[in-house]
Amino acid sequence: MLSREEYLAEWSRWHGGADTQVPLVRGWLSLAHALARPLAALPPVVATAAGVVVAAAAVPPAAAGGAWLVLAGLLVGLSGLLDSLDGALAIGTGRASQRGYVLDSVVDRLTEVAYAAALWVAGAPGWLAVAFGALCWLPDYLRARAGQAGVHRTGPISLWERPTRVAMAGLTLGGAGVVSGLEVAGVDGAVLTVTAGAAAGVLLGAVGTVQLGRWLRGELGGPGSGEVPPPD
Repeated sequence: MLSREEYLAEWSRWHGGADTQVPLVRGWLSLAHALARPLAALPPVVATAAGVVVAAAAVPPAAAGGAWLVLAGLLVGLSGLLDSLDGALAIGTGRASQRGYVLDSVVDRLTEVAYAAALWVAGAPGWLAVAFGALCWLPDYLRARAGQAGVHRTGPISLWERPTRVAMAGLTLGGAGVVSGLEVAGVDGAVLTVTAGAAAGVLLGAVGTVQLGRWLRGELGGPGSGEVPPPD
């Protein structure tokens, strides 16, 4: 198993030179590395599969409402840790591959669908839950398309990276469970908390996407660069 610093450097290489000195990213990756050390013999795909199953398992307790929302929030957080664990296992033990990298990205998007679904069944308006899910997908889609256009760097760490998405969904659901049963201005506290949390996530997602878009505009040359984009 690689040391933590070796793992962070290798993770950065696999992610287009992403900055691992950002406190949130470094803390998240360090936690995944610590969890992976005693589980080094575990195949990474097991953690990958467990992550999407646990994320989907958050939807039923979110729909049940009340104190069950706390469980939904915990399951969202656990799914995020499992998602990072598979990467730590793969990279830290030298088993990383392009196929695994793609699979991990697909699973990330599936778990984010589950997060949006959990917010919706917990009481967030449908349009807001859809916007939350779409803004989870959009930054990574932009990076993928930029990569096809020749941009090989991941770019700056925005306000809306994977750890932030997991934290917003998990804390929103868990917080709603804590205040369930209370009413604020005649509105159920849990529904109000879920709606406010989803709205905050959409705002962060919009800001993060703008941050990424401004960087990509410079990387891609901006208007007037004289280059013809490839067909879709």
